[in-house]
Amino acid sequence: MLGQRILTALVLLFIVVATLLSSSVWPFLILLCVLAGCALWEWLRLVLHAVWPRWVVSGLAVLSMLGLSWTWTQPGDQLLFWQAGFNSVLLPLVAVFWIIPAVLMVLRARLVWPFGPRVLGVYAVLNVFAVWYALSTFFLRFGTACLLSVLILIWCADIAAYFTGRAFGRHKLAPQVSPGKTWEGAVGGVLAATLWLLASAWWWPGSFGARLLEHWSITSLIAIGIFLASVSIIGDLFESLLKRRAGVKDSSGLLPGHGGVYDRIDAVMPVAPLALLILGA
Repeated sequence: MLGQRILTALVLLFIVVATLLSSSVWPFLILLCVLAGCALWEWLRLVLHAVWPRWVVSGLAVLSMLGLSWTWTQPGDQLLFWQAGFNSVLLPLVAVFWIIPAVLMVLRARLVWPFGPRVLGVYAVLNVFAVWYALSTFFLRFGTACLLSVLILIWCADIAAYFTGRAFGRHKLAPQVSPGKTWEGAVGGVLAATLWLLASAWWWPGSFGARLLEHWSITSLIAIGIFLASVSIIGDLFESLLKRRAGVKDSSGLLPGHGGVYDRIDAVMPVAPLALLILGA
């Protein structure tokens, strides 16, 4: 199992690095659309019983993302129209969900009105489009350094939370949702992510932290780091809630040894749109 997990991770890392190093932006944009479609299918799989809507909605979403990706690469009024819509409507709508309803659902360990399965299915589409847009914008507008530094912030929070929890964890964070997570692990994850944001702001030109530092103070950067790391934990716990409710261990088996795509990017779901909002795209 461990060997399978390592092999899958290495293959994924090779594919992502190869697309980022390509002379064209299209390999990465296509990969991003495919991964977003897979994550959407998995989220719908957790909340909807009917099979065909998952495939139809996910397929249409991928085609739409590919079409919009072409628009992103073409300057003009159409690009400005779509960017204005995403920035002023979709991103704030997604942000509100993660700050209020998602937190309430995690705290109560159940869905809250009006977020029943069908509403969560609609929200899945909105959130995946917001994440896809945010990551595409980081890559196309702000550069690879900005994109990678946001992802590394999330990975720092996740990895540090795991090891800190294993070493010092005593107090359960959300026992009814994810019994293995602890407050000590959460604090370790938040601290690691915040330190990464500060460090990258100083020594990595073009990174998310460096771009924030152009307009925000060090104190503000610390607050942003704490906030984004905290919502990354909410994203993780929210997916755990959906899986527990669906009675499954993984969102799917698309990634051998890792579960599904959604399992790998559950923390990216809230962080990417919020990070783009904070950056002020």
